Formats: sequence, structure tokens, C-alpha cells
Amino acid sequence: MSHPTDFNWVETSEPHRKRTREIIKNHPEVKKLIGKNPNTIWWILACVGVQIAVAYFLKDQSWWLIIATAWVFGAFPTHTLFVCIHEASHNLIFKKTSWNVFAGIIANFPSLAPTAISFKNYHLKHHAFQGVHELDADLPDYWEAKLINNYFIGKAIWLLLYPFFQAIRTIRCIELAVFDRYVIMNIICQLAFDVAIVYFWGWPALAYMGLSFLFSVGFHPLGARWIQEHYLVLDKNQETFSYYGPLNGINMNVGFHNEHHDMPSVPWNNLPKLKAMAPEYYDNLKYHTSFVKLFFTFLFQQEIGLFSRIARKERGGVPLTDTSTPDLD
Repeated sequence: MSHPTDFNWVETSEPHRKRTREIIKNHPEVKKLIGKNPNTIWWILACVGVQIAVAYFLKDQSWWLIIATAWVFGAFPTHTLFVCIHEASHNLIFKKTSWNVFAGIIANFPSLAPTAISFKNYHLKHHAFQGVHELDADLPDYWEAKLINNYFIGKAIWLLLYPFFQAIRTIRCIELAVFDRYVIMNIICQLAFDVAIVYFWGWPALAYMGLSFLFSVGFHPLGARWIQEHYLVLDKNQETFSYYGPLNGINMNVGFHNEHHDMPSVPWNNLPKLKAMAPEYYDNLKYHTSFVKLFFTFLFQQEIGLFSRIARKERGGVPLTDTSTPDLD
């Protein structure tokens, strides 16, 4: 198999809107799964509390222990918090939008960079315009894919520095408000938290949190999540892939990605129920069962690179301001 040198361009619309309509037509009972899960706030408070406690106990420890603890342990609660930020971005925790904003800002604390609200703004475009290069920040830049190429060292560096590449991508995305009052609130609250950690416990405590974040989304088996969701590893014609493995248990069903894209109004706890209610729409799709296997497959298989994605210019007739899902009422 040759190395991909461009995205896999298609002329079809993204598959999820069509599948959503079919599922609702044939299984109208799935609409009962739509709602909010306010219990997610307890996951947020627990994970934030754990990370603060571990940072406190590591404040006077050696750097090797701080780094090791961040990779072996800290990456997991931090990744779970990223899932909680994702839930808040879809307003799946509370009924009031402002409460979801506050939940996302709190979940953002151990990640150090104020990204929760900005993530929401860009992520909703990813759902509405999946694969459209100038609107979907989940799709790599051309220069990014060419720079990383298909070799181990490039892909390892890409995973290690993934948050920075993701941030740079947002520059190309058009028609988005970079700053609003909630983004400013996120920045102020996050800076206050970071300063407090350094003031009371020092830089090692802050470093533990920062390293936990880098590992949780990068050079770690958990970082394989970004490969799992939309990279063409198992089937070059299937655009979205789910993960049905053990880490769903501690990371709030993060792997149910086809299900989430099909019905973004369903909270994390109900995604397995969606798959069970409409098995004929999911059992025939390829899926992953191991982040560890996928992590090493991505690193060492030269046939897989950042161009291993489906892209499109066609926007499915959706207005640029529309970030909604099909009518579910």
C-alpha cells in the first residue's frame, strides 16, 4: 500500500445525518435517550479533586516521579475531564447553557490552558461540517500532514505535541467567533487557578497537571482516541469509527463515536443503549477494541498518516451558521 499524499476526497455528504433520520424512522424509541445527565458534574468534581490532591502530594517530589505519575495515572482523570468538557460543549449536563459553561470551565482546571469554551465553538462546526477543510478543525492542515509524514519519529512528535497542532489548526477555520464573554470567563478563571497552584504549591505541582494533560491527549495509548475517531485505519471508505473496549468504563463511553455523531443530543451514559436499540446500523461497521494496539499501529505502519482521512468540499446544503442535528422532536 502506498503512502497517502492527500486526503481521501469524496463528493458525498457526511454519513451521520442520513443515518440519524433512518434510525429515528425505524426506531422512534431512541428519542427517549435524548436528555441531560446532571450526574456528570460529580465526575468533574471527583476528577478535578483527584488531580489537585495528587499535585499536592507531588509538589516536593523528584521530577522523574512527577513525569511517571503523570503518564501512568494523571492522564486518565484528565482525559475523563476532557470527555466532560465535550459533554458540556453539547449542553448535555444541565438544561441551562450557562451551567454547562461553568461545568466545562471547572473541568478545564487541571488542563492549565483555557480551552473548554473555545473547544465548544470549534467542535460544533466539526459536527455540522465534518471533513470540510476550512470549517472542521479536527482535520489536519496540509502542512501538518506533510511535515509529520508517515514515519515513526514524525508521528511520535505529533502525538506528543498534539494540543499545539490542534490549536494552530483553528487559524484556518473561518466564520467563527474567536472571543466571546464565555471564552474570556474561561481565560480569567483558568489563569486564577494556575496562579493559585503555583503560589501555594509551586511549579512542580503545576507541571504534574500540565504533563497529565499532554499525555492524556498525546503520546499515550489514550492519545489513540484521536486516531480511532476518524482516521482510515480499518476501512478507507468508513468515515467514523467507534471503540468498544475497557477504557469506555472509566472514560465515560468516549469510544461510542459513531453513536455520538449520529445523535449528539444523547448523553454519554445512554450511548450504549442507542447501539443496543439500533444494532443493524452499528454491528456492520468496523470498530476498534484496543487503544494500545491502535497506538502502536499508527506509529509503526507507514501506510497510515495524517492524510488518512476523508475530506469534502460539499457541505450537504447546510447553511454555514447551522450547527444543529436533524430534528429529533
